[in-house]
Amino acid sequence: MRSKLLMLASAAFLFITGCSKPELTKGIWRGALLTSAGKEIPFNFEITDTAGKKQMTIFNGAERFKVTDVNISGDSVTIKMPLFESEFKLKLTNEGMAGQFIKHLADSDAVMNFSAIKNTDWRFKAGDKPTANISGRWAATFGVDQDTSFAVGEFKQSDAKLTGTFLTSTGDYRFLEGVVSGDSLYLSGFDGGNAYLFTAKVSANNITGGTRYSGKSGFKTWTAVKDANAKLPDAYSLTALKPGFKKLAFTFNDLDGNRVALTDERFKNKVVIVQIMGSWCPNCMDETAYMVNYYKKYQPKGVEVIGLAYERTAGVDRSKKAVEQIKQRFNITYPLLLTGYIPADAGKSLPMLDKVLGFPTTIIIDKKGDVRKIHTGFSGPSTGEHYVEFINEFEKLTNDLLAEK
Repeated sequence: MRSKLLMLASAAFLFITGCSKPELTKGIWRGALLTSAGKEIPFNFEITDTAGKKQMTIFNGAERFKVTDVNISGDSVTIKMPLFESEFKLKLTNEGMAGQFIKHLADSDAVMNFSAIKNTDWRFKAGDKPTANISGRWAATFGVDQDTSFAVGEFKQSDAKLTGTFLTSTGDYRFLEGVVSGDSLYLSGFDGGNAYLFTAKVSANNITGGTRYSGKSGFKTWTAVKDANAKLPDAYSLTALKPGFKKLAFTFNDLDGNRVALTDERFKNKVVIVQIMGSWCPNCMDETAYMVNYYKKYQPKGVEVIGLAYERTAGVDRSKKAVEQIKQRFNITYPLLLTGYIPADAGKSLPMLDKVLGFPTTIIIDKKGDVRKIHTGFSGPSTGEHYVEFINEFEKLTNDLLAEK
């Protein structure tokens, strides 16, 4: 009799658990985007419950990227990124979630398959003991033959755990995280806009056979040599005014439809920082996060900042929505202007520049209205000392310009 009761209880338990609905449970998850080559781009995130509403926090190294727009309907989950016009459309499963990551481009969508497993805190499994510690600075080359580009790799390794980034002339790869397992390197990063996977073979002084997967189908090879003196060209040397020009000139609409020109009274006799940016650009978001605090510090001293937005489409409504989103996200109090140009046509909107090499590009104007310096790219918080060096140099330049009569 007792045996029969145990069997009935066991059957009832299996029936109840078998019929239980999958849930978006609290805790650490492992998500993985799938490239067209069948490679996983993994990242970890945490699901929390705040005032009865689910939130997602994406982990990349020291960065914590909070996502509050999480909606659940039955077994469907929609997660809208606060930046970059991207979202997840998923179905809950007993193991976790599965579905698609969708990035809305100018005239199409970039779609990647996605799956996530709950209660999983590893990104890459470190199997074998690392054969080398690659902490330090590396001179890296991406691509082959004529199609190559130079970057500086900065890595920190503790046992198998690896963090770091790559710096380029137009910005950095932001926070990357992974492991060294045996003689193999694995790094990844996902910020809602870009997704990267790096692999390679490592030794104490050389990195070989590297691959970089980006988004659904991007692919490049890379190698690197350890070089404590590796550095990029001076970021202030890459973009300039054309011969015969000393000043910048533009007139664009702000988010309320008001015309704003550099000749307006509010900018006269001020040091003015013009930020060439776009809501689609992760490095621009790093610069914006810095610029918001910079403006709070320096606006009372006589500095103005203007953001010129170059969006994926020239259409006003979509561009305005995207830029308003970043204004709210970062609590931006300086004017953001809709240029009506896409990034590829940025040079047409500012014909006095010899080129717009990358986003962001930052133009520093003195109190007389003359362009004094132009900075291409941005080395954000993931670059450590390089970020600190930029801030120190940029704020010293600001102080020097403010002191001029």
